[in-house]
Amino acid sequence: MLNASVGVQRVLGRLRRPRNDRPSSATNLLQSRSRAAAYQAQRGMHTLVAASRLVPPRDRRTGVERASGAHRRSLMGRLGPDRAVAVAVAGILLVASVVSVSAGSPAPATGGTTGDGPAPRLAIGGGTSGERDTGNRTGNVELGAPEPTRTSSPAFAAITFGAGQIPVTAPVDVQGPFIDNGTLVKPVAVDTTVPDGSALVKTYTVQAADTLDTIASQFGVSMMSVWWANNLKSKTDLHVGQVLRIPPVTGLIITVAATDTLDALAAQYNVNAADILATNGLVDPNLVVGQVLVVPGAQGQAIPIPKPVAKALTRTTNRGGSAGPPSNYTGGKFMWPVVGGGNYISQYFHYGHGAIDIAADYGSTVRAAAAGTVTFAGWKSNGGGYQVWISHGSGLYTTYNHMSGVTVGSGERVGAGQQVGRIGQSGDATGPHLHFEVWRGSVWNGGQRVNPLGYL
Repeated sequence: MLNASVGVQRVLGRLRRPRNDRPSSATNLLQSRSRAAAYQAQRGMHTLVAASRLVPPRDRRTGVERASGAHRRSLMGRLGPDRAVAVAVAGILLVASVVSVSAGSPAPATGGTTGDGPAPRLAIGGGTSGERDTGNRTGNVELGAPEPTRTSSPAFAAITFGAGQIPVTAPVDVQGPFIDNGTLVKPVAVDTTVPDGSALVKTYTVQAADTLDTIASQFGVSMMSVWWANNLKSKTDLHVGQVLRIPPVTGLIITVAATDTLDALAAQYNVNAADILATNGLVDPNLVVGQVLVVPGAQGQAIPIPKPVAKALTRTTNRGGSAGPPSNYTGGKFMWPVVGGGNYISQYFHYGHGAIDIAADYGSTVRAAAAGTVTFAGWKSNGGGYQVWISHGSGLYTTYNHMSGVTVGSGERVGAGQQVGRIGQSGDATGPHLHFEVWRGSVWNGGQRVNPLGYL
């Protein structure tokens, strides 16, 4: 052990720089620290040797070792195996620490501190620096501390980096069905809508002074198309606020029945099957029950002929005392048969047209041009549609045609200017107007039409 002390001193001596060198302040600091460490190591070594009685005691005055029986014994015999091992380990550690302090070049003086500060820590799973998150799979990990025991936790957790926390919802139990490889079969919503022509049908709310003809002309379709689309029974069915269906073209709007096919519908309405598909934007010719179709060019039922309105017959006493048409006409000039401004003659009396046409707003009042007796009131399939015939006496008759409705009955006595119907477009007509005729002789029974302007 004395040799070890001497060796330590020799190592410290080699670390000293020559006097002619001028070491830096950092080097001087390191050398001073090394000398202090060597001095402390030397004192520790002497103390250890003395305490363990490895060296025989010396006389304090002469410095000569005292002779004794113990000195003659060997060193291992004095120490014993346990003490010898302990002393060897202590010496090795002491030499290694001194060499590590003294060896190498001095490091530059850098760094510093600003305070105590918190202990270094890496947090995984949330929570603050002073608490443990027991619901986290990994828990909190702090540098320099023993690793905490892992605990069970949900499959998904919140991860905290610094102060922020990202919440993660709990997993959702997913129900099947699954295929053999574990893939979830996602249900697909089946589109059950059937393409048809219902989107082509427009709607219109009836306003004041609206008529079927004005509504139909506004949408560019025939009046009968509006009639058929709304299943009307009479032209007087219209009222303000009523919502009407308007087809996109002249024709019918039908709903496919169980026995309907595309070819059957085309044959029934005498139209082309390809036109039905094109109008409704269809590709599949197979029809589905309840499908709405617009059949272009199709025709429905004709307007029913109204029954004459039964009214009490107003009797007048003539010279002979019999009721009926006057025998002679003595009323002077006729009254203009249409009431309301804006009416005008749209066609005059000429060869092939034995009347005058007076254009007017749909629904305008039609009145008797002179007093007389109604001989017919209602619908006729002669192109005149709704019409009224009046006998004025002396074989003179007037007729009022294409009306939208009649307001008198056959056999009824009327006075000059009394309403007999309303302007319309029934029968063979291209617009709302009154076809006004004057007959000499029975109407369509041997009589002859003359120019009405000669009597107005």
